[in-house]
This record gives sequence, structure tokens and C-alpha cells, in this order.
Amino acid sequence: MKRVVVVNGPNLNLLGKREPNIYGTRTLEDLRQVIEERASRLGLDVAFFQSNDEGEMIDFLQREGPGSAGIIINPAAFAHYSLALYDCLQALALPVVEVHISNIHAREEWRSRSVTARAARGVITGLGFAGYEFALEFLATHQ
Repeated sequence: MKRVVVVNGPNLNLLGKREPNIYGTRTLEDLRQVIEERASRLGLDVAFFQSNDEGEMIDFLQREGPGSAGIIINPAAFAHYSLALYDCLQALALPVVEVHISNIHAREEWRSRSVTARAARGVITGLGFAGYEFALEFLATHQ
């Protein structure tokens, strides 16, 4: 069974509590369930991870990325400045889909720039949890 790595960055552990007018009321556990259910229907296995620590995210990606069908990453605030995360994604040489729950282009100006997006095959922004589902479908059918 093909495996997809799903990594979520800082403050996504606060889903359901943090700015529900922007991020909604569903939790990180709800997101995990949505992803695992969709992955199962697509014949995929998922390695799901969230961290507020950039180094932990990189360590997880380096450990779990090799041999996977691809990576779905919501780098959260790390998207805007983490060259280390960008370098990691580039080095893994896997299909990457960057996902943002909110529309980063409709918010503060600084949020509209993503340095990590340059390592991605595509970016899905503003579609809530559905963005992860679309990313799973893409990785299930494209290499």
C-alpha cells in the first residue's frame, strides 16, 4: 500500500479553538479522521504528524518521507520563512503538495509569501480540510 506523509506545523494543534472564524471549529483530531478516511478509500496509508517545532518537522520528514508516495504539508507560519524546511522538502525529491486551511492571499500581506511552496508540485489554499483531501487524491493518482 502506498503511504503518504501528512505534516502540520505550528499552532495547528489549536484547531477548533484558535480563530474559529478563520480556521473553523473542527479539531486536529477531526482533520486526522478526515484524512485517514479519504486515504483509506484511495488505498493509501498515512503517516500523520503535527509539531510546533521546525526541527521536529524536519526530522519526521527525513525519517518518514523516503519510500513514500508523497508529502502533504501545512507548514503554517514556517511557510513564510523556513529555508530549512524548504531545503528538506527539496532534498527528499518527492511530490509535495502544500496546503493551507485559510486563504493566505486574502489575509495579511506577509502571509501571501511562501518560501516552502517553491518545493511543492502545487499549493492548495483556502479550502479548509477539503484541501487535504484534494492533495490526497492528487498523490494517489500522480507520480
